[in-house]
Amino acid sequence: MAVAVDQLLTPDISRPARYLGNELGAVRKSWQDAEVRWVLTYPEVYEVGASNLGHIILYSILNAQPRQLCDRAYLPAMDLIEKLRDTKTPLFAVEAHRPLSDFDILGFSLSYELGATNILEMLTLAGIPLTWNERLQRGNQDPLIFAGGQTATSNPEPYADFLDFVALGDGEELLPEIGLVIEEGKRAGLSRNDLLLDLAQVPGVYVPMFYDMAEDGSVRPNHPQVPERVLRRVAPPMPAYSIGLVPYIETVHDRLTVEIRRGCTRGCRFCQPGMLTRPARDVNPEQVVDTIEKGMRATGYNEFSLLSLSCSDYLSLPAVGMEVKNRLQNDNISLSLPSQRVDRFDENIANIIGGTRQSGLTFAPEAGTQRMRDIINKGLTNEELLRGVKTAYEQGWDKVKLYFMIGLPGETDADVIGIAETVRWLQQECRSQKRRRFHINLTISNFTPKPHTPFQWHSVSTREFLRKQDLLRQEFKRMRGVKANFTDVRISAMEDFVGRGDRRLGPVIRRAWELGAGMDAWWESLDRAYQAWETAIEESGLTWKYRQVESGEWNLFKDDQGNIDRHQSLDAPLPWDYLNTGIDKTWLKQDLQRALEAATVPDCAYEGCSHCGVCTPDFGHNIVETPPPIPHFVGHFKPNTQREQRLRVRLGKLGDMALIGHLDFARLLDRAIRRAALPISFSGGYHPSPRISPANALQLGATSSGEVVEFDLTQPLEAAEFQQRLQEQLPPDMPIYDVQTVPVKGLAATQVLERAQYQLNLRCESPDWAAWVAAVLEASELWSEHRSKSGKTRAINLRERLFALDYIGSPHPEQAIISYEGSCRNDGTLLRPAQVVEMLEAVSGAEIALEHVHRQQLILRPEIP
Repeated sequence: MAVAVDQLLTPDISRPARYLGNELGAVRKSWQDAEVRWVLTYPEVYEVGASNLGHIILYSILNAQPRQLCDRAYLPAMDLIEKLRDTKTPLFAVEAHRPLSDFDILGFSLSYELGATNILEMLTLAGIPLTWNERLQRGNQDPLIFAGGQTATSNPEPYADFLDFVALGDGEELLPEIGLVIEEGKRAGLSRNDLLLDLAQVPGVYVPMFYDMAEDGSVRPNHPQVPERVLRRVAPPMPAYSIGLVPYIETVHDRLTVEIRRGCTRGCRFCQPGMLTRPARDVNPEQVVDTIEKGMRATGYNEFSLLSLSCSDYLSLPAVGMEVKNRLQNDNISLSLPSQRVDRFDENIANIIGGTRQSGLTFAPEAGTQRMRDIINKGLTNEELLRGVKTAYEQGWDKVKLYFMIGLPGETDADVIGIAETVRWLQQECRSQKRRRFHINLTISNFTPKPHTPFQWHSVSTREFLRKQDLLRQEFKRMRGVKANFTDVRISAMEDFVGRGDRRLGPVIRRAWELGAGMDAWWESLDRAYQAWETAIEESGLTWKYRQVESGEWNLFKDDQGNIDRHQSLDAPLPWDYLNTGIDKTWLKQDLQRALEAATVPDCAYEGCSHCGVCTPDFGHNIVETPPPIPHFVGHFKPNTQREQRLRVRLGKLGDMALIGHLDFARLLDRAIRRAALPISFSGGYHPSPRISPANALQLGATSSGEVVEFDLTQPLEAAEFQQRLQEQLPPDMPIYDVQTVPVKGLAATQVLERAQYQLNLRCESPDWAAWVAAVLEASELWSEHRSKSGKTRAINLRERLFALDYIGSPHPEQAIISYEGSCRNDGTLLRPAQVVEMLEAVSGAEIALEHVHRQQLILRPEIP
């Protein structure tokens, strides 16, 4: 049974369009025809989840399977959470609007250590028991609950109590296999226990109920039919599935994202993704270019991003980026890249990401001295660092962002201060009398050891982190043009504690959530969240274990006498040893020894094999595409500012579109114009934008059949053709009623807007609607206080802004439909619907509720020839 979301999603809910499930690209499959019904459940707010590439790809792949349906759900914002609780409404999937408990399987993406509390919040809101044991006692009554993602793949043990199973590694091939097992199990009428036992036979599926933690901390099977070690799944990148959802509201990564390379073989010793995604697999360059071109046309985005752990290690990047740049030169398209290798940044990449909409640049030297970069196997010299940063400066960038870490194994105070010295040196080298000072933004993070890396046996005390942060702060005080952000040491300690924990942490996570540590990804109240975690640890009797993290007692590089003695500790079982990630644990120990000797290991994708153990039939081998020639650069986008035609369009915002805010409405129109390939004119200047001008903003929650938007075109089009092409790219609830050609050099609709007609639905107890309307019309003055944005107040005679007021009728004695015509000018002379209600209340003395607003028409004053 679907949830009545129209009663939940009202304008008082922040950004209600988050929960509509009506985005471009949303797939709506028949509920009755589906045999397995999934929900991909992202335990963060919509703006984060809906822009996550893995979420989009898996959603598209699952919906491409026959007899399988995939919906989506996200962590609601606090206002909707409170409304769900107050109304006793279960959390629902955004497309079918059905409670999550109606589905067969819920998959959570667990991408960071402290995100599990959000999973518990969503399960509780959905009315689903929190643990697999509780659900097992209820038979097949509840959906199967699983998690995937980097954190789940790294070490599922802290979360094992809450999950029926874990999907390890890449999900593109694994999830469809899981779906088939569930489909066959449902047909056969299997019990929950037997179905999970079948799933445990699928490579890449870990079912915690069939494994126990031994006294030595190791995890071992308790059932003869499950494997001793569970395999991490590996799949090739599938960029075609990147072309999917296009949200109607702005998201964190509001762009098309295309994966160009999966896996990394650089061998940075601190980097868990670099170890857990091996081998490296390049995407064919032609496939990348075709996907981007098709995706930009299909989505209407004005920006795309290429995704890889290290984009610069994709040797075809300059050729691919230049080809896309040339093909889309006239579309005002920009490219953004995540953190990239500074040693591979050159003029070609600068041309790709530069231009009129130059994006920010981020590099990650990680350490401030050459010795530390060798210890972590960064593979970066001072000369390469300078060359990359200086290239950026010479190509027009006045600011870059740099990432560094403190607390790395073998680090001394000289290495810490070396970060400041490196930044000072880069500023000195990037200096010119004709340009402003070169600015550097820094993020200084605290090294947090991760499972499956050579540094998984290391830790640093909280006190040491604070001392080293203070060393750097003192250095940065004397430097101009440098802004440094430091990661809170409490977050680092808690991530370390959970990330390298075992099953004893299940009660800690649950208790921390009960004490209010939800939504940790945003740390909106850091002190409250940290206190919740500390209390939960204390109540669980694990304070001693957390103090090991705080005091750095897990640092295995030196014993009490300061001597290196690590053999006994390195051989101790770890909670994640049962995971077969492909990386040999012996090799990790050997690489740790190489780190202590500051010995580097070459990138095995381009040089000799490092013998890590991953290249086997189970995981495959490195795939490196031969880079094509770099095309000739035809130049940056030059906005076509010509205006040959102006079209004035009257359209509606009906149904769910009423919950799209004004800025999102303007963004929606921009993308629709791009998808329709209409010849829109651009403004000039440093940030050219399409000449699309809505006449007046419509309040959130109001519908309309009279919105006016003007479009300036670079070449004339028949009004009928423009209407047809644009209408095809708009949602059904945005009908176009009329398109007129108006003089290009005439006054814009925003300038000649004079009045607006509205229809209001009102409610009041014991009303006398006709008399109240007559009283308003008879009044010559009805005053109201107006507060400006600056905080000043002034009195306004609302009556002089009212030109017509009519009582249409009452569908119910307490209800009324009222129409009015009032001022609507963009200089602030407006008569808002709420002010009409204010006038009716003034003459009646009653309290009147405004239930709905519909704008019927925007009235423009005739232009004088």
